[in-house]
Amino acid sequence: MKYKIGIRDETKLQTERRVPLIPEHVKDLVDNHGVAVNVVPSAKRVFDNDSYREAGAAVDGDFRDCNIVFGVKEVPKRELVANTAFCFFSHTIKGQSYNMPLLQKILDLNITLLDYELVKDENGRRQIFFGNYAGYAGMIDSLWALGQRLQWEGMNTPFAEILPAYEYDDLAAAREAIQKVGDAIRKDGLPAALGGPFVCGFNGYGQVSKGAQDIFDHLPNKQISASELAGFMQAGVFENNTLYKVEFTEEDMFTSKSGANFDLQDYFKNPQNYNSRYEQYVPYLSMIINGIYWTPQCPVLLTRPFVRDLYGKSEQPRLRVIGDITCDIDGSLQTTVKSTDANSPIYVYDPRTGRTFDGHAGNGPVVMAVDILPAELPREASTFFGNCLLPFVPALAACDYTQPFEKLDLPPAFKQAVIAHAGELTPDFRYLQEFLDGEDGD
Repeated sequence: MKYKIGIRDETKLQTERRVPLIPEHVKDLVDNHGVAVNVVPSAKRVFDNDSYREAGAAVDGDFRDCNIVFGVKEVPKRELVANTAFCFFSHTIKGQSYNMPLLQKILDLNITLLDYELVKDENGRRQIFFGNYAGYAGMIDSLWALGQRLQWEGMNTPFAEILPAYEYDDLAAAREAIQKVGDAIRKDGLPAALGGPFVCGFNGYGQVSKGAQDIFDHLPNKQISASELAGFMQAGVFENNTLYKVEFTEEDMFTSKSGANFDLQDYFKNPQNYNSRYEQYVPYLSMIINGIYWTPQCPVLLTRPFVRDLYGKSEQPRLRVIGDITCDIDGSLQTTVKSTDANSPIYVYDPRTGRTFDGHAGNGPVVMAVDILPAELPREASTFFGNCLLPFVPALAACDYTQPFEKLDLPPAFKQAVIAHAGELTPDFRYLQEFLDGEDGD
């Protein structure tokens, strides 16, 4: 039914409490745009069922006559509804093998699939995202992991007072707590046992990195460039009550295989023609926060052999924690061999064997690789996300999805986000057929 939308419950993970649209957005759609809203009842959603009822939604979860259904994470195959449009983060556009059965089921059921990740403006910038909140939560969790690790090593630091992000009532409470940690560092400094300055490297400068640095900036810090890092460390002149941060750009991290000067646009087009030079910085870093976009064509930043050599020396390396907010398994950082969740957010990567041990104890870096970090700040993250999505919803609700793809009357940003329609992959995504052919689709 046109002008009727559904909002599903997030059933992929029990820790997922986010929503694509909050009750305030629902009220606006009902009162100002004539859009009917049906919401699946949920006992764990950050906004309760009564809040949606009060906003004017029906809370019974019957999607049979909804024109389009909105979610956040992937929809389990058993919850798909034939001949309906669904919009969620599908994690299919790289041909991810674990989601090819889901994509095949979508085709089998004649479902229209729209993916938020593909909604971009004319300059290629994503329009609907949780990026900042992944950065916020990832930095909080990484600082918590740092406190746990240093305490295990016998160092009492203010970092031990930090909690995981999901244990704070909201982002403001987390910021206040980290500000207090910063005040303690200003007053008393950090232990000499750290063996020099505390340096945090931020890979990337986009929304994820900005969010992480926003949290880090509640601690006393000074920024130095990648080119200054080696000289700064070799000079040995630093302030014990100050942390240091380095923001790594593509030019800092990669070099052309041909020896030509680094060209950013060429790197974006041809990443396979570049090598990583990132590992030269790693011995100087106490913590790594990884927030870059990465594909298999891109160079690997941190390799297993390098980490094995780094931790094979007699002395403890400076590197204690790797906060991989990007969380590409076996991707830009080869220490990320699995993802984690809020129930068990960290593990130690053993460089000798490649095995992992949940928690913060053992030889090797502590890896934080939670793959749904915005879910740890569900109220603020959902509000931000819904604010981005809301302007598009009336047009998405009004679209006649029974029309051929070429005639779908969608906002241009969403027309390019249609992966599947009427049982077929759309033209820009026909390359996914080769990945589907390798799956049974059951």
